[in-house]
Amino acid sequence: MKMMKMMAEAHLKVKINQWILLLSCVDFFHTGGVLAVNMTLPSALIRGTVGGEALLSVHYVSFSADLPIIKWQLRREKSVTVVQSIGTDIVGTLRPDYRDRILIFENGSLLLHNLRVSDEGTYDVEISITDDTFTGEGSIALTVDEPVSRPYIHLEASSVLERSENVILNCSHDTGTRTSYKWLKGGTALGNDTRLVLSHDHKLLTITRVTMLDDDVYSCIVENPVGFATSLPIRLSVYKRSSIYIILSTGGIFLLITLVTVCACWTPYKKPRRPTRKSFSRFYNQRTSRRRTADASPQEMQHNGKNAVTSLFVLQQKDLSPSDSSVNSTGSTSELEHPPSYTHYIDSLTRANAQAIQRCS
Repeated sequence: MKMMKMMAEAHLKVKINQWILLLSCVDFFHTGGVLAVNMTLPSALIRGTVGGEALLSVHYVSFSADLPIIKWQLRREKSVTVVQSIGTDIVGTLRPDYRDRILIFENGSLLLHNLRVSDEGTYDVEISITDDTFTGEGSIALTVDEPVSRPYIHLEASSVLERSENVILNCSHDTGTRTSYKWLKGGTALGNDTRLVLSHDHKLLTITRVTMLDDDVYSCIVENPVGFATSLPIRLSVYKRSSIYIILSTGGIFLLITLVTVCACWTPYKKPRRPTRKSFSRFYNQRTSRRRTADASPQEMQHNGKNAVTSLFVLQQKDLSPSDSSVNSTGSTSELEHPPSYTHYIDSLTRANAQAIQRCS
């Protein structure tokens, strides 16, 4: 037993010595015992924003005075060469999706402009120098996120609730990637309550069987790796059934009183009817004929002889006829009641005609 124990201890010592020798060799290579590029990475994870910039920073140390050959690749199913340069001078032609967006520094760092979501991934860098035996290698992960827009709370029902109802609050937003959600009640984080049900991503908040204690102000916070935003608060009002009935009945009575008042005070507007105008042409023609006869001179009447007397006699009869007195029933009654008198004209004409007859006889 002792022999076996001693053999096991000796085997273990040999293993330990081998590991110490291997570690010493590795340390010897990296401390410049052989020519190699010693590269360090300040950060293995870089977070970028869509449209922003990202600096994939590296540092290297070499005893050679030659310019380094720098190569950056993006891991995909098949690695894609982003850029390759000698010092800061880019070799070859850049891919179309990287043109005017790449800058190489002397220490090997890579600066990406105008970030896109497609730029996200793991970037492998290699720095080699002709005189050095070993190449420096490293990897940096880049994440690209879209900033979160201001969220808003969407309700699937009214914000005025009856006690024991259920309500679902949906925290919605237009932009943002890799988001997480938090809910606030009255400005503080929600406590543990069996009636509060959150979806797997906490985007939906369901309150079952609301009580008077749920009558409060609610808001949600949306976060992602590059920022956060808080929604405007929304008020949930919880009432008892009797309170709802009182509110509805009061509103209905007020509406009914308003309608009755409006109907009672409202009178339809009627346009005034304009009086119809009757034709005065017949009366005008009669007046005209009378004036023409009256204005005739005695000589003219003597020249006409008997026909003039007969015409005047017929005109006088027409003036006294009852049918003509009723021609104008509106607007001219006063004129027809007192027609102009032509007696002195008739007398003079009668005398002139009698004298003319005597001379002829």
